[in-house]
Amino acid sequence: MIPLEVWLVVSLQVVLGFADVVVHHELIARLPWRSGAAPELRLHGARNLVYAVIFLTLAWVVPLGWTALILAGLLLAEATITFADWIVEHSSRPLPASERVLHGLLAINFGVLLALLAPIVWQWLREPASVEFVVRGVWSWLATVAAAGLLAMAIRDFAAARRVDGFRTRSLSLDLPDRQRWLVTGGTGFVGRRLTEALAGDGHEVTVLTRDVKRAQLLSAPFRVVTSLDQIDATQGFDVVVHLAGEPVAAGPWTPVRRQRIERSRPELARRLIQLIRRLEAKPKVLIGASAVGWYGDRGEAVLDEGADFEDCFAHRSCEAAEIASAEAEQDGVRVVMLRIGLVLGREDGLLAQLLTPFDLGFGARLGSGRQWMSWIERDDLVRLIAFASTQEAIRGSVNAVAPHAVTNSVFTCALARALRRPAWFALPRVLLVGVLGDMARELMLASQRAVPAKVLDNGFEFRFPEIDAALAKALS
Repeated sequence: MIPLEVWLVVSLQVVLGFADVVVHHELIARLPWRSGAAPELRLHGARNLVYAVIFLTLAWVVPLGWTALILAGLLLAEATITFADWIVEHSSRPLPASERVLHGLLAINFGVLLALLAPIVWQWLREPASVEFVVRGVWSWLATVAAAGLLAMAIRDFAAARRVDGFRTRSLSLDLPDRQRWLVTGGTGFVGRRLTEALAGDGHEVTVLTRDVKRAQLLSAPFRVVTSLDQIDATQGFDVVVHLAGEPVAAGPWTPVRRQRIERSRPELARRLIQLIRRLEAKPKVLIGASAVGWYGDRGEAVLDEGADFEDCFAHRSCEAAEIASAEAEQDGVRVVMLRIGLVLGREDGLLAQLLTPFDLGFGARLGSGRQWMSWIERDDLVRLIAFASTQEAIRGSVNAVAPHAVTNSVFTCALARALRRPAWFALPRVLLVGVLGDMARELMLASQRAVPAKVLDNGFEFRFPEIDAALAKALS
C-alpha cells in the first residue's frame, strides 16, 4: 500500500517539473534551439526516462526482496543526474531567479519523496524476492499518463540534442576596404553581436557600448567595451557609428511603462551619440541607426519604397522619433542612414526565435486572416547591408532593410512549418490577439507592410537570401 501523501508529493513533482520545462527550458532558455545546449538536453532526457520508469513502477508494480533495489537505484540515478544537470546549467548559461527558486523547490520535494518512500522500500526489501502487479485505482492511471508525457519529453530532448549538435555558426566576412574603426551600440544584441564579431574577425577596430559587461564577455572576437560614452576620449576617432540599442518592441504587451521605454530609449541614446560626435576631434563619416518598417503603419497591399507615405500609429511615432533624433548628426557633416528593419530571421533571438517552440511542437498558427504582408530579412544579409551602407556615399536617409520579396503571414506560416517539417493547422483569431495584446498585436502582428529595399538595390547590393524558404533554411541550420 502506498500512502496518499506519496501520491500527492509525486503529483507536486510532476507539476513543478512541467512548469520548469515549459517556462524555463522551452520559453526562456529555448534549449532545443540553443547552441551548446546538447549536454543539458541529454541530461534532461535521461532524467525524464528515469522518472517515467519510477512512476510506472509505483503505479503497477510491488518489487519485493532484492527487486526493490531496482527502484532504489532509479531514485539514486535521478539524484545523480539532477546534480550533474545543476553543474552543467550553472556553467553554460545564466539562470533566472525564478528557475533557481523552482529548482530548489523540486529538490526539497524530491527529498520529501525519498523520506516517504524509504520505509516502504525497506519493508519491500525484507520480503521474499518477487514482483507483484497491482492496480492502485485512479493513481495508477494518472501516474501512467505522467510517465507517457515524460517519455515524450525524453524523446524530444534527445532529438533536440542531436539537432543542436548540428548547429554551426559560420564566420562572416564583410569585405570592407582598409582597416576601419567602428562604434556599435547594442553590440551584444541579436544583430549587433553578429556585426561586432564579423568586423573584429576581419581585423577592424570595434568599440561596443553596452550596459551588460557579462554579455559582452561572450563575444568571440577582440573588441573594446565601454559602459558609458563618457569613457570615450575626444581624441579617439571612429569611421562608422552604428546605433542598434533600444527597448525591444516585441518583448511583451505595450503597457504605459513599456510605451515610454520604447519611445525614449533610441532617441535618448541617439542624442547622447550626437553629443559624443560633437566633442570628437575627428567626426565619423556615417551614423547608421535602427528604425523599423513599423514606420509605415498598416498599409495593406501598398508596395512601400523609402518614399512611401505612412499611417499614423504608435509604431510610426516611436520610429519617427528615433529617425529625427539621429538625423541631427547631419548638422555636423555626418552622413546619416536610418535602417527601417523588417523581421530579422535567426534562431537565436527575435520574433522567429519566439515562434520556433510552438511551431516545433506542432502548434504553428497563422495570425488573423494571414493576408497581412510581412517584410523580413535574414540576419547575415542585414549585417552585410549595414556594412554596404557604410561605404556608399549615395545611400542616406531612410533605407528599407528588408529582403526583396515580402510574404504574407499565411505564406510565412507555411514556409516555417515546412522548414521544421511540422503541420500548421491553426489560426489565432484577430479578436483574441487584440484582446490579449492590444496595440502590440494590431501594429506588430496584424499590420501589413509590403516594403521593398529600393535604395540598396539601386546602389548594387546583392541579397544572398532573397527568398523566404532559403532564408529560413539558413536561419535554422
